[in-house]
Amino acid sequence: MRIALFSGNYNYLREGANMALNRLVRYLEDSGCTVRVYSPVTATPAFEPAGTLIPVASVPLPVRSEFRLALGLPRAIRQDLRAFAPDLVHLSTPDILGTRAQTFALGLGVPVVASQHTRFETYLAYYRLEALRPLLERHLRRFYRRCDHVLVPTAALAEDMAHLRGDRRVSVWSRGIDTALFHPGRRDMDWRRALGIADDETVALFFGRLVLEKGIATYVDTVARLTRAGHKVRALAIGEGPARALFADLPGAVLTGHLDGEPLARAVASADLLIHPSTTEAFGNVVTEAMACGLVPVCAEAQSARAIVTPSHDGLICPAGDAAAFADATAALITDPPRRAAMAQAALATSRRYTWDAASHSVLEAYRSLLAR
Repeated sequence: MRIALFSGNYNYLREGANMALNRLVRYLEDSGCTVRVYSPVTATPAFEPAGTLIPVASVPLPVRSEFRLALGLPRAIRQDLRAFAPDLVHLSTPDILGTRAQTFALGLGVPVVASQHTRFETYLAYYRLEALRPLLERHLRRFYRRCDHVLVPTAALAEDMAHLRGDRRVSVWSRGIDTALFHPGRRDMDWRRALGIADDETVALFFGRLVLEKGIATYVDTVARLTRAGHKVRALAIGEGPARALFADLPGAVLTGHLDGEPLARAVASADLLIHPSTTEAFGNVVTEAMACGLVPVCAEAQSARAIVTPSHDGLICPAGDAAAFADATAALITDPPRRAAMAQAALATSRRYTWDAASHSVLEAYRSLLAR
């Protein structure tokens, strides 16, 4: 099987979406497929790409200049795609590149698969662009309806996508966890102490890119409320991004910047609980990775959280943007260690349901079903 994959960010910044794509490509190639990836690139990639990566000309994205935007499907890319002669085209981003590639593939009579990785329509409110939401939603509706099949990360999103499309050519591509990397045994009290964290402090983790749409303002407000209420809480943020300065309102906050591999797993496992106020993910890889390390997640109300967390069993769910509710929920865990320990064990058990091989195999089966159809 020959697969052409189009991405808006395949490896120049590290994100949950492109990490899932790279794992998928490695699985596909190990299964005998040939994958050619088309994406904007930079001179400083975040990691080595899986598959064959073909650079696409791009410019910095307005407002979020760390991202690149391809302004079309250049002639050289069209020629390369024709020569590759893919059996199908997989689109991971509904941007200009993805839309032009969709039109080109349909013109060639090549089946088109799209995968949903984030809720782009939810980003606009964080940048005072809510007035553009109807326009963006119309674009997304047209984009996904023009595909032959759509992959989404949860069953709830599958129902939404089936309703949007008006058919059942939708399937679930979940996500996995590297359990050899993320596990409670990575917890390291000496690492915490070296950062000045006292043993009796509760470390509240923020895990993800430091950008507005991840709900950083709610996280900062939550930790500030807990501190004012007399709880010994220390903020720990793992990630990097343009909203880093917001943590200045939390004296003593530990910001690790970007981490990878064992240092990342050690930092996650060395926290005591996860505060996850984001509503923009389609899945939420960081939630399952934190759960795999034995952390109880306190999440914002969102389909992505509901797909993973069973409230009061392996995590808690709060109204989105409600820092007072987040603070109350977190305080309840801080003041009841036996309850938190029981929920942590349940969270660990939940995390073991997710494996990368099973997730990637579901995509390969969707490809085969589409080509057979």
